[in-house]
Amino acid sequence: MTRDTLLIALAQLNPTVGDVDGNLEKARGARARAAELGADIVMLTELFLAGYPPEDLVLKPAFQDACRAACEALARETADGGPAVLIGLPWAEGGSLHNSYALLDGGAIQAVRHKVDLPNYGVFDEKRVFAPGPLPGPVAFRGVRLGLPVCEDVWKEEVVECLAETGAEIILVPNASPFWGGKTDERFNIVASRVTESGLPMVYLNQVGGQDELVFDGASFALDADCALRVQMPAFVEDIAVARFERGPGGWRCVDGPKVVVEEGEPADYAACMLGLRDYVEKNRFPGVVLGLSGGIDSALCAALAVDALGPDRVHCIMLPYRYTSSESLEDAQACARALGVRYDVMPIAEAVEGMEACLAPLFAGRPRDITEENVQSRARGTLLMSVSNKFGPMVVTTGNKSEMSVGYATLYGDMNGGFNPIKDLYKMEVYRLSALRNRWKPVGALGPDGEVIPTRIITKAPTAELRENQKDQDSLPPYEVLDDILECLVELEMRVSEVVARGHDPETVRKIERLLYLAEYKRRQSAPGVKVTRRNFGRDRRYPIVNRFRDPGRGALKPDEALYRAAGPVRGDAADY
Repeated sequence: MTRDTLLIALAQLNPTVGDVDGNLEKARGARARAAELGADIVMLTELFLAGYPPEDLVLKPAFQDACRAACEALARETADGGPAVLIGLPWAEGGSLHNSYALLDGGAIQAVRHKVDLPNYGVFDEKRVFAPGPLPGPVAFRGVRLGLPVCEDVWKEEVVECLAETGAEIILVPNASPFWGGKTDERFNIVASRVTESGLPMVYLNQVGGQDELVFDGASFALDADCALRVQMPAFVEDIAVARFERGPGGWRCVDGPKVVVEEGEPADYAACMLGLRDYVEKNRFPGVVLGLSGGIDSALCAALAVDALGPDRVHCIMLPYRYTSSESLEDAQACARALGVRYDVMPIAEAVEGMEACLAPLFAGRPRDITEENVQSRARGTLLMSVSNKFGPMVVTTGNKSEMSVGYATLYGDMNGGFNPIKDLYKMEVYRLSALRNRWKPVGALGPDGEVIPTRIITKAPTAELRENQKDQDSLPPYEVLDDILECLVELEMRVSEVVARGHDPETVRKIERLLYLAEYKRRQSAPGVKVTRRNFGRDRRYPIVNRFRDPGRGALKPDEALYRAAGPVRGDAADY
């Protein structure tokens, strides 16, 4: 049987890891909507029934069984003559476990294809849990040969090349591709390369939603065989759209589908932080959140994100003043809470701090006051916030930014207390930029008020932890513009100290920041999870040892001693490599 048109419903949805029954119901809802839209087939994302990434949960036989049973139940439902289904799930076969994609039609599982290229870098650990599949051929669907590479399979040439050579006519790619800044362009360029090489149209369907630290931004799209953009779905929201394909003399073409503008840059970062916080709270079934609102910019941005994610009725802000808290901070915190419309309480901490100091006084007798007493204030605040969480159930939002977490400018069991940090992967200067952005713009789906929600004075005043008289962050750290650039060089780019200095930075400052970065690793290991928005976040991406004596000597790039390699003979490859 041949046909001249094919309508593919693209289900850009938000599954939950481990919620097999809930994900199955989402798939059923997508199929029903596809039928209403007149689609021939509905396409869901990678490992949809399991949720992505399932990590070691996928190794549990009972979980594998539940996913297979859900797939079989959905397959039986396709006997009604409605749209077929393409859906991802873990697939155990022949003693191996695969990341697989199944075609369900006519009441049966018609075909299964296994992911070939398993990513094992950055946030991905698929080789830990899955076995690679063989190079695939296309699957036959109602007169059309569909190529079904899975996510990473299109980032290199081999799988799509194999599909084209074995007769595929349309390439449909299910993905669970997490967000980071600039990812949209990177995906588009990769897909355009595969389209150019194969001469085939391609659909790139991506998951949306938050899962622990990761946020999946959706932004699914379809390219015609000439690389023209024919479908562009929105970012950061669930959606179902239909792409219309028609067969002509030159083969299949994608001729119609919706096209929307996708957020990029700072609006995308804000939307990612908002969605990541919302899904962490919702999927873990917290009734709301509580956070310390200090009058500073970090907590103000976190409060705005929380209100946008959950609505003001589910956000509780508490000011926890001590003797070093300025009247300006009290005024700014109250103004921010009022602008956001949240519950706001003031809980002085003097009795808690002085009680803890009294307990410590016998041991500390004869020793001068130092950073220890500053940390007591922070830990008193952390304990009080956790107590409110324990008593009433809301999750504590912690509010430290990436600049502070990089150099250890945070107190363990104090301001680091909490369940989730929406700005954990934002450097301080981006915190400023996103705060200013939110005052003039509100993302789609945000539940907070329009207009200025972060008082201007919070954005313009000098940052301070207010743990001693007249304290400013810049007393201990270089200006944040300088600090953030050094950190980006050391963390994101892994540059040598000599290369960072060559950018114009003071050598001693760079060495100090490198030292602080290494020393703070033990703190970061104990920090709350938070949204990933950069290419290299702490935890999933950057995994450094806590015990680590290496320091970059700053000598520049090492040139191999060719004489040594000649004496040793070939070490790997050809000796000429050296």
